[in-house]
Amino acid sequence: MQNEPTSSLVGEEYEVEVGPVAHGGHCIARTAENQVLFVRHTLPGEKIIAKVTDGDTDSRFLRADAVRILEPSKDRIQAPCPYAGPGMCGGCDWQHAKPGAQRRLKGEVIAEQLQRLAGLTPEEAGWDGTVMPADGDKLPAGEVPAWRTRVQYAIDADGRAGLRKHRSHDVQPIDHCLIAAPGVSELGVEKREWPQIAAVEAITATGSNDRQVILTPRPGGRLPLVELDKPVSVLRVDEKDGGVHRVHGRAFVRERADDRTYRVGSGGFWQIHPQAANTLVRAVMQGLLPRKNDTALDLYCGVGLFAGAIGQRIGEKGAVLGIESGKRAVEDARHNLKDLDRVRIEHGKVDQVLPRTGITECDLIVLDPPRAGAGKQVVKHLVSLGARRIAYVACDPAALARDLAYFAEGGYRVRTLRAFDLFPMTHHVECVAILEPVKKDA
Repeated sequence: MQNEPTSSLVGEEYEVEVGPVAHGGHCIARTAENQVLFVRHTLPGEKIIAKVTDGDTDSRFLRADAVRILEPSKDRIQAPCPYAGPGMCGGCDWQHAKPGAQRRLKGEVIAEQLQRLAGLTPEEAGWDGTVMPADGDKLPAGEVPAWRTRVQYAIDADGRAGLRKHRSHDVQPIDHCLIAAPGVSELGVEKREWPQIAAVEAITATGSNDRQVILTPRPGGRLPLVELDKPVSVLRVDEKDGGVHRVHGRAFVRERADDRTYRVGSGGFWQIHPQAANTLVRAVMQGLLPRKNDTALDLYCGVGLFAGAIGQRIGEKGAVLGIESGKRAVEDARHNLKDLDRVRIEHGKVDQVLPRTGITECDLIVLDPPRAGAGKQVVKHLVSLGARRIAYVACDPAALARDLAYFAEGGYRVRTLRAFDLFPMTHHVECVAILEPVKKDA
């Protein structure tokens, strides 16, 4: 007997009752045939018409958009952004939810990931279950914090600036992004045409008046003369090597955190929310409580934010080693921390460089890994060093939970966990977990 041929379900509509929120900016529902739907633009408890955007009859699950709301949640509002909704901009996930509800949903995702992947309840993780807004972000429903200091605009075939649609290369042209920081909006990227350009990244620093655009030309495309509404440095992405090269102005922006200035070059990593760097430094320092003469590691250290903070607090006889894989970030970190003789920065991947250092013990560790997390081997190495406290900064609750389980295997428990809403309107959330050995020396 032949199997039924697989057929696409894209465009099919289902009336469903929406279940819990899931990691990734959607909620879970089930069709009458018990097929799982991951639905965007909805909220738990709603009754909706869901239209399938991806999947077929053999798919383990389907992706869908809520195209009609039959019974709305009390947490639903009219999306403030005209480009938020099914088939439009994919940048925001929760424009249709009250700000407090967004933070509650993020808290539910963190709790679910901790339980499922690390076997931890919020109480066992030392977490009160709340997701804290950044200073100044607690706004009434219908108002949107303008927080995003870096915006990656995609350019459509007609040279218009826009943002990518969800899980798509298609471009939604826009005339204003509500979550863009004022320094980005003031450049006027959306108002002009960008012939022969594939992407424009706009950056505004929070620690200075520095502004920067990074242009990615289309294959064989020429760079236009850039005239924006505010003074701006211009960089370009090289078509051959993918490197970022200065065209005009500074090759870096100057950021400020913890009473230090940090140079961030060529579009290098810096926290996107204006309050994020200071918020995270405070959380990490309050958790680690550095002492004079401590030795510390700052892993995935970027341009040296946490290495600098620890280096200022451990006295002349302490020592900090930072490890970072980005070559330009290492150059910036060394420049940023050149006044701190006790801080050293090494270039390379953490899993390769750390074993070569010969370090067998240290007092403190801070790690801020990429979205995939640190992984089992790195965690195994870290627990062997016997640190008094470890601060884990995480932008992905699933990766955090997986790594916390590895730490638990190595004899470390979570002392406290704090969560911060540093990406309002999106599903992203930042966490800081403080770990300590289960058995402390007497």
